Amino acid sequence: MIGKSDFKLNNVIKQPNIMETKKDNPGVYIPPPLFYVLVFLAAIFIQTKFPINNSIFQMQAIKILGIVFIVIALFFLVRSLSQFLKTKNTLMTIRPASSLQTSGIYRITRNPMYTGLAIIYLGITCFVGNWWNIILFPILILIVQEYIIRHEERYLERGFGQEYLNYKYKVRRWL
Repeated sequence: MIGKSDFKLNNVIKQPNIMETKKDNPGVYIPPPLFYVLVFLAAIFIQTKFPINNSIFQMQAIKILGIVFIVIALFFLVRSLSQFLKTKNTLMTIRPASSLQTSGIYRITRNPMYTGLAIIYLGITCFVGNWWNIILFPILILIVQEYIIRHEERYLERGFGQEYLNYKYKVRRWL
């Protein structure tokens, strides 16, 4: 159905993008990486008050696992950040997006930056050696998913409509 805000150009019906007509944004006012840092630091603080034996983290295999996690995380982070920079999209969650990312690393996951940050969190945990980081990790993921990702998804649905819904149907939120 064509509404008043639709217009016809060269026999193609095109709805103006909400992001071009308003200063809409996801409404995430705290930078997402800050959540990862705060939870990580909270875990370190909790360890000082309620210590859990961390001897397993001294094992060489755990250190190697940490390196593997960090390499995988860098793959996600570098690919997603470089794609954002190439397409001149914003990394600031309080600014409107200029385009919908669906190619490259975004064919694997809708949230490669958050996936990369989660994996690097685990990688650094292997070196810091703190069970509290592992215990708090599901809470971190829940916060990221419910506060950040859900806001962003609603925003992308408003702005990109069916194009985003099709993408959302094909590509998983995490992995």
